[in-house]
Amino acid sequence: MAWSGQHFLSLDDLDREDMIVLMQRASHFLGAGNRYDLDAPLAGKIIANLFMENSTRTRCSFTIATKRLGGDSIDLLGSTSSASKGETLVDTALNLEAMGVAGIVIRCSQENGTREIAEHVGVPVINAGSGTTSHPTQALLDAVTLTRHFGKDDLSGEHIAIVGDITHSRVARSNVIGLTKLGANVTLVGPPELLPSDVGCETSSDFDSVLSSVSATMMLRVQFERDAKVGEDYRERFGLTEDRARNYSGAILHPGPINRGLEIDDSVANIESSPHNLILSQVTSGVATRMAILEHLIG
Repeated sequence: MAWSGQHFLSLDDLDREDMIVLMQRASHFLGAGNRYDLDAPLAGKIIANLFMENSTRTRCSFTIATKRLGGDSIDLLGSTSSASKGETLVDTALNLEAMGVAGIVIRCSQENGTREIAEHVGVPVINAGSGTTSHPTQALLDAVTLTRHFGKDDLSGEHIAIVGDITHSRVARSNVIGLTKLGANVTLVGPPELLPSDVGCETSSDFDSVLSSVSATMMLRVQFERDAKVGEDYRERFGLTEDRARNYSGAILHPGPINRGLEIDDSVANIESSPHNLILSQVTSGVATRMAILEHLIG
């Protein structure tokens, strides 16, 4: 594997071949199911999960991934850490390193928070979401999910739409990097006020015209907590409604959490009613992908 970086901060730091090697390792773990005949590469090692923002899928999957590799983890949440007393992220990370952790997984609201920590500590740092611009482990697990669905190593020849609140989505920006490196054509779709012009790929506000030409569609949550505002016609214009899904045969993804009835209808989000629904497959891929990253960096 050509990539020898100490940290996992952005897919910009990896090339196509590096991504594919990690994805293949994730697929190996997926193929093992719940059976892990491993050498416990993280045995005796503790990973610190430093989450300054709320999380379900990412934080839990890192914890499970660590334990499946034979390690242990500690969770430090923003509301219970000394950050609530004014301690800086770097000081928090330095103290965790001083306690002997083998790596730090961090989610924070600062755009460059993970890189700043990586510049000051001597243990591997993994970006579990920073600001509104970067969520590289999510983008890698999305690529794992899609390549397994299409049955190939990369995404050449695939046209993928990412739909919704693009402005506030670190998932969208990291996926543009990852999916295009793997050969996909990516179109970002959303209302003009939530569709920035600096995303590096084509954009559209006409969901129906894009939907007719794509092989996979990733729906995004409207991030009201970041003051995103949408009109009353948002579902009609940009939601994956039952009517739209009825005439669509491509894959359906969503990184979660889901605003059911807004960006995606209940009947479409329900995996039993949609054979191409990959939403829970993304969650399963998340554990395996994070296992691959932890093994490579720390194991």
